[in-house]
Amino acid sequence: MSEDKSLNYEKMSDEEWRKRLSETEYQILREKGTERPFSGKYLSLDKDGIYRCAGCGQALFDSDQQFEAHCGWPSFDKAIDGAVEYVRDISHGMIRTEIICSRCKGHLGHVFEDGPTATGQRYCVNSIALKHESD
Repeated sequence: MSEDKSLNYEKMSDEEWRKRLSETEYQILREKGTERPFSGKYLSLDKDGIYRCAGCGQALFDSDQQFEAHCGWPSFDKAIDGAVEYVRDISHGMIRTEIICSRCKGHLGHVFEDGPTATGQRYCVNSIALKHESD
């Protein structure tokens, strides 16, 4: 997906989002859904590049930050500076930190403070919310 900075993603209607996204992308990005664990196409991608938001094309994660967390979703130890926003999530009887795209506010997944790398963070992201762009 190419990046289109001319659109005002925050003001797009549900109808406009439904036209732009597949049904599954809409369910994940706009309705805060979660794909089934171990089902995503980016679970273990070993190609260099950038992961972009499937909703707006904003660069979110560098492939150098991806690691195998054995949690069922692609995991990264940090996001590109300014690419994500953090929202307290108290749904499903848990207290978590949701991560959303800073441009279109699409739901990406959650970040946890149990990562095995130097950052101590594990960004657990739905593959459906991402598009990989090779270097």
